[in-house]
Order: sequence, then C-alpha cells, then structure tokens
Amino acid sequence: MQIRKALVLGMARSGVAAAKLLVSRGAEAYICDRKTKEELGDALDGLNVQGVSWHLGEEHPERLLEGMDALIISPGIPLTNPAAIKAKEMGVEVMGELEYAYRESTGLLMAVTGTNGKTTTCTLLGEMFKNAGKRVSVVGNIGAPFAAAAMDMKAGDSTVCEVSSFQLETIREFHPAISAILNISEDHLNRHGTMENYIALKERIFENQSGGDTVVLNWDDPITRDMAERVKCKVAWFSSRETVSFGAFVVDGTIMFGTKHNARPVCRVEEIFIPGEHNLRNALAASAMAMTAGIPAPVIRHTLRTFKGVEHRIEFTRELSGVKFFNDSKGTNVDSSIQAVKAMKAPTVMILGGYDKHTDFMPLCREIVASGWIRGAVLIGDTAAQIERQLREAGFEQIVHGGYDFPQAIQTAFRMAEEGGNVLFSPSCASFDMFHDYEERGREFKRIVKDLEPKMD
Repeated sequence: MQIRKALVLGMARSGVAAAKLLVSRGAEAYICDRKTKEELGDALDGLNVQGVSWHLGEEHPERLLEGMDALIISPGIPLTNPAAIKAKEMGVEVMGELEYAYRESTGLLMAVTGTNGKTTTCTLLGEMFKNAGKRVSVVGNIGAPFAAAAMDMKAGDSTVCEVSSFQLETIREFHPAISAILNISEDHLNRHGTMENYIALKERIFENQSGGDTVVLNWDDPITRDMAERVKCKVAWFSSRETVSFGAFVVDGTIMFGTKHNARPVCRVEEIFIPGEHNLRNALAASAMAMTAGIPAPVIRHTLRTFKGVEHRIEFTRELSGVKFFNDSKGTNVDSSIQAVKAMKAPTVMILGGYDKHTDFMPLCREIVASGWIRGAVLIGDTAAQIERQLREAGFEQIVHGGYDFPQAIQTAFRMAEEGGNVLFSPSCASFDMFHDYEERGREFKRIVKDLEPKMD
C-alpha cells in the first residue's frame, strides 16, 4: 500500500527519521508528541518543511487519525496505547519505523535480535562488509534509524539491522534475507508480561523468511535451538561448544564454517581481538552471517583480528591511581552484566542499578559471589533496594547505596577500589529512572570518570 498521509507518533530518532522518509517519498507527515517544541529542542531540525504538519504537546493523538493511511509509532509506545487501539478500530495500519523503512529499502537485508550481544554482532558484521568493499549501513536499535539509511539506498547495498522485541511487535512485511537470534534470557517483562510472549516476539524476525533465506541460531541456547522447529527457511547454527551439522563452530581452537565433514577455517580463537566467551559467540554469529552472504574468509579473519568492540560495552575508560574504569552502560539486563562480571580478572567494585523492568537479579548476585573478584557494590536508582536484598540473600555484604547521585556513586566506587583493581559500571537495568537512554548514561559515566582527581595518599 502506498502511504500518502501518515501520523508519526513519538519524536525520538526513529520518529524523526520516519517523518523525513515520508516527505522524501512525497507523502504528508503529521508529527505528534506529548512534548512541546521547546522540550524537544533541536530534535526536529529539518522537519519545518512543506508536507509536515506539527502537533506537539498533544495529549490525544487519536483525534488526528481521520484520513490517515498509517500510524507510525515509536518502539517505546506499546500497542495498548489509545491511539494504536483507535487506529486499528478505524482500519488505519499501525506500524513501526522498522516496518516502514523496510518497505522503502532495497538491497541485501540482514537482521539480528536476541537479548544480548546484538550491538557487538551487528557492528562486527558491518565491519566485515566494509572490509570486503561493500556499501553497508548498520542501523536499527543500534542508534542509527533504518529509515535514515533507506532514503538513499541503491540496488546492491547491504543493511545490517539490530532489531529489538519492541520493534518486532509492529512488523508485517519485514523480511531479512539473513537473520540471527543470538540468545534469549529474561528481559522486558514489564512490557511483554511473560517469557512466552517475549520469545514469540523474538521469533517474528524469521516469520516471513522462506526458501533460500537463512536464519542463524545459537545451538548452545536451548530456547534458540528449539526455534528451528518453527522455521520455514534454511538454518545455520553457531556454537562455541559443539560441532554443529551446519554453521560456525570451534575445532581445536579454530573457528570453522561449514558441515561436520566439510568445513573451512575462518580464524583462530586466540586471534580475536575482543576478549571473553560472550564475544567468541558474537564472533561466531557474525562469521556465520557473513559467510552465508559470501564474504571471503580472509576478510572475516582480518576483521576479527582488528575489531576493537563497541562503545558502552565493557569499554575501558581510564586508569587513575592504579584503578581501571570500565563503562558497561549497555549492560541493561542480568545476563549482560553476568558477562561483564566474568570478564573481570582483578579486584573490582561494581556500580549497578537503575530503572525497574521487573527483573530477578539473583542469577547476577550468585555470579558476583562466585566470581571472587567483586569486592564491593555501589547501588543506584529505582532497583537499589531489591538488588541489596538479593545480594544479601546470596551472601554478599559489601554494599553501599548511591541513591540517584551518579557522580557521588562513581566517587564512592573509586574510593572503595584498591590499586591494581577495577571499577565496573554494569547497571543490569535500563536507564530511564535517571537518563534518556543507555548511551547518555554511558557518556555521563565517562565524562565524570575523566574529571576525577587522583586519590590522595
């Protein structure tokens, strides 16, 4: 269906990009947000043009739906929103920016979802394509909206798209040629209600795939392994533990791609620049996708040897007075923070806590105790009391509260840390109690750390 007139609800990055794409395709865009123009600031730069109608500070966007072909909603807006409900009743198609951008895009589309590792895997895969001389866009939940890239895509371009469960709620035609589901662990239950709903949403990434399409699944995760029963396309596995029937796996310290009896070497595990078992799995997933797309093994090997990781993911920030600071603001759930704890190999003070997503922190608390390297915890934000309770239940007692004073929490962790040790900021929570998003939170962490003064003897 050709969209001639659409209401875009939510003026974050994806909404702005969707509105610009609509205008570039000759459609009318009605932009709507509860925030006023003053509150949005310069976010709407470039939208004061013919074809755009502004409705800011609007509390009842449903009144604007008459005559619309589509309602394009931000990923942060659930389908239970009154405007989404009203649109469906009126026969107005409800979609997200991801779905709309897909319909206006061209070229090879690869999409990655999962609870953890999406950003690293997508960035790594994008680097493999760049190093192969391909024109590629890395977009989606990673920060750059798909719609922004779709505006000047050409046939022969490639797109790597990071996809969240929120975005998958509103797809209809979205159809990657190659998709991947990296892993599944508890997350976003405050939005999706149950693990069953969360898993079903993740599976939507392959619902339109068939025939010659490929989905890459994690053999080592029982939930993703089980998904193969519901797939209508080819399956390529990745595993760091076993030799799989087809896909990317490890034999005698070397990543291989192919079948059990006919596989080619890709890269030695010890050559992968980014450390940790979780990054080996990310490398396997990206390699499986790249090999499926025809990227040569030498290019993949070079990329794995040189790729230095992504911002906000166990990112070394600074060493001061013998203490190393690590920014893991991307650690927005329990499993992600568990991987960060496992990466610590020196006495570490951990800062954690944030927005409440109705999470059980006990698996992380047990890992903190079992690791032996976490010597103190500074708790912040809405979840501080719950985390303290579960830490004490797990037998961990070295706890300090930082409240909502982020600079003071970092200063406290620095004072607690010993020379030769670490401060790890891995909140295990979303940022919305104190920050706009995990990126703002991570940037603020790095800014504060860089302004710290050395310890006085």
